[in-house]
Amino acid sequence: MSAACRGRLPAAHAALPLLAAALLTACTAPVRHTPTLPPRAAVPPPPPPAAIAATPDAQPRAEPRSAHGNPPFYDVLGQRYFVLASADGYLERGVASWYGPSFHGGNTSSGESYDMYGMTAAHKTLPLPTYARVTNLANGRSVVVRINDRGPFVANRIIDLSYTAAAKLDMLRDGTAMVEVRALTPGVPDVIGRSAESPPPALYLQAGAFADPGNAGRELERLRAAGVANAFVVPPLDGQSRLYRVRIGPVASVAAYDTLAAQLAGLGIPDARLVTD
Repeated sequence: MSAACRGRLPAAHAALPLLAAALLTACTAPVRHTPTLPPRAAVPPPPPPAAIAATPDAQPRAEPRSAHGNPPFYDVLGQRYFVLASADGYLERGVASWYGPSFHGGNTSSGESYDMYGMTAAHKTLPLPTYARVTNLANGRSVVVRINDRGPFVANRIIDLSYTAAAKLDMLRDGTAMVEVRALTPGVPDVIGRSAESPPPALYLQAGAFADPGNAGRELERLRAAGVANAFVVPPLDGQSRLYRVRIGPVASVAAYDTLAAQLAGLGIPDARLVTD
């Protein structure tokens, strides 16, 4: 299991009494992170397939919402998560992690068995199941996964990938990667991610967007006074948004992203977004 997985909620079994109390407040459907260990096979999971990179992506198809894992909302560790009514138009950038052997064979939130060698993922709020294209913003690699689980319940992580999906994105060793998650609608043409040959985009944290340039300037001054030296304002672009966007960066790594996100949260900006240039 990667270092990122060890830091995920279900691996921290010392906190299980707290987790049990939190889950009792959840709505009708269970989430994967239950107070008991997932069912384990009598033997360890089989070794990875020899040609794991050749594992085909998930193929989007129309499916009904799962009978499990889709409550209107649920609570975990004092945080309330609202399940989206639809995945249409969903696009988010942030940090991905992955989960593997400790959960292989256990139940997912949808009630299906977790297969670390399948092309699946966990997400906190997208409907189950949802198909999504996940692109590693550092190397342009892109995969399609079927989201059938809930998590990860760790700060700044937006999606938890299966072992195979993470391998295809070349993020197993680091454990995390900055990614773009784009929901796919079955029957609608997919927008293919950047090719691996394309140069990676510069990444920034957007602390806010303002119609009034004066408000943007004041936010910039506040950030700089707090020691955020690499903050700047992006003026409106012709024919596009009229907003003045306050950004910080570029952000070179997940560690830098985590540090900056924590700093912004301490300044009362908990919802800063990862954006590209």
